[in-house]
Amino acid sequence: MATYIIAAVTGLLLLGADQYTKYFVASHYTLGQSHDFIPGLIELTYVRNTGAAWGMLRDRTWLLIGITAVVMLICLALVLKYGTRNKLLFWAMTLVLSGGLGNMADRIFRGGSVVDFLQFDFWHSFPVFNVADCAICIGATLLVLYFILDLFREARNRSRKKNAPAENNEA
Repeated sequence: MATYIIAAVTGLLLLGADQYTKYFVASHYTLGQSHDFIPGLIELTYVRNTGAAWGMLRDRTWLLIGITAVVMLICLALVLKYGTRNKLLFWAMTLVLSGGLGNMADRIFRGGSVVDFLQFDFWHSFPVFNVADCAICIGATLLVLYFILDLFREARNRSRKKNAPAENNEA
């Protein structure tokens, strides 16, 4: 049970960190301003993103809010149905939900755009992103890992069931 409490608290802390960092950047930087954060690795570059990653669905705020809401409802349903049966799934859904809430709050309360500010110093063509985006990507990666592990578990169980009658006949 402690793992689930830690995951939920982590999700809330990530949501708070996301909103605080966006507030800090928006109130201390001018749009387009850039500053070294970790030289050679990360720059803080203040941009407002009206689309999704790589500018997809630009200026389609209500569509993006709708997509986010549907994804979050699916995540919530997964947590309610399966979440406490598997720690990895619970962590994945918690991260996706906290990141989704962070970006949705921006779209609703910041005029339809998301505050992005983290930019790879060594890869300027990569989109500028934020803490919520990191949570979503890590959560999605954990979800893929969960499904891969689940496929292996199912294959192992099928193999055991297939071989079990043969072993019983030999005895």
